Amino acid sequence: MNHSKNLGMELHTLVSRLERAGDQILRTEHGLSYRRFMVLVMVGELGESTQRALADSLAVTEPSTSRMVAALAETGLLTVVPDPAGGNRRQIALTDAGRALVEHAGTDLIQRLTELVESSGVPFDTYLAHTRRLNTALDDAGTRPRPATPTTIVRS
Repeated sequence: MNHSKNLGMELHTLVSRLERAGDQILRTEHGLSYRRFMVLVMVGELGESTQRALADSLAVTEPSTSRMVAALAETGLLTVVPDPAGGNRRQIALTDAGRALVEHAGTDLIQRLTELVESSGVPFDTYLAHTRRLNTALDDAGTRPRPATPTTIVRS
């Protein structure tokens, strides 16, 4: 395997480093971890929803989501109420303070990451367009069957 062209490793390293940079910015400037910030962002995207829907959207376990939601509710950034449909489900939504934090911290984070991309010599709009194309390709790959690979038939 030619490791000099290992796109998987490059992508993994890039995403990990960007998440750490985002975490440092958010903790320093806004007193919130990147993971918790992403919970708030997703709740904002989903609107009023259940913890299960949030966990599915974040691709994490429900217990992990439950812990983060509880911590964010304690700080007044989320509301958590029993689901009117009954059962053991709970509805979650951003509070006004949560919406304000997502807006302010999100704007700051976007600005800082845009500056980082542009300082690398990569035009931001180009990078964003290619990133979106890759995400679309991944979405499409999930719905298309893989092409058949040739098989060798051994006859005795």
